Amino acid sequence: MSEDIKVSVKNLTKSFGDLLVLNNISFDVKKGEFLCIVGPTGCGKTTFLNSLTKLYDIDSGSITINGEPIDLKKHDIAYIFQEYSTMSWLTVEENIQYGLKIKKYSKEEMKKRVDNVMEIVGLTKYRNFYPRQLSASMLQRVVIARAFAVEPELLLMDEPYGQLDLQLKYHLEDELINLWKKTNTTVIFITHNIEEAVYLSNRILVLTNKPTKIKESIDNDLPRPRNIADPEFIKIRNRVTDLIKWW
Repeated sequence: MSEDIKVSVKNLTKSFGDLLVLNNISFDVKKGEFLCIVGPTGCGKTTFLNSLTKLYDIDSGSITINGEPIDLKKHDIAYIFQEYSTMSWLTVEENIQYGLKIKKYSKEEMKKRVDNVMEIVGLTKYRNFYPRQLSASMLQRVVIARAFAVEPELLLMDEPYGQLDLQLKYHLEDELINLWKKTNTTVIFITHNIEEAVYLSNRILVLTNKPTKIKESIDNDLPRPRNIADPEFIKIRNRVTDLIKWW
């Protein structure tokens, strides 16, 4: 396997009873890549992420990281869900420290990392606040900062901005890109929002309806920061839209 491949999915098949959801899917994700996966509602995007994290057992095929079968005890994987997963009894700073404490980082390294990510996502002055004192967008910043603080080798994101309004969404997406650039983390980002996929990704995987296959892989090398009114941006967005629209 090439050294620049972080995740390799081969012939992945997953069904629930008689319902075939993922049908013989194969693709690779490069180290440091920002991959967005889009497809029709209910096509199996979340099922794929849950298979990747072993929440679901797969029927057949394989998923490897760095050429080895996924082992959550060995491989450093972070997962950001649609719901806000902050711990209500901890402050912003303590929430972000949580993963670092589990991994037994020194106090000096913990402070350095937490201060850094809080600065990037604009949480520094809220470090002593509790989740109940924060807005929806602030809660999601805490979750994203906590994930990046541990500098995971693979970050999985399942429609993390789906409940936010458009202006907040774009602001958080810019912060996410800044964190990704600084850490070189490999990101797999699930979304039903095509514009979001074009705004964030290096590459877009378009899935079919169930039983799900990969319809097309689209490279996205638009310069950053991206302009949603750019004709090239609109061209990619329309291409993805047409792929999802027509079976």
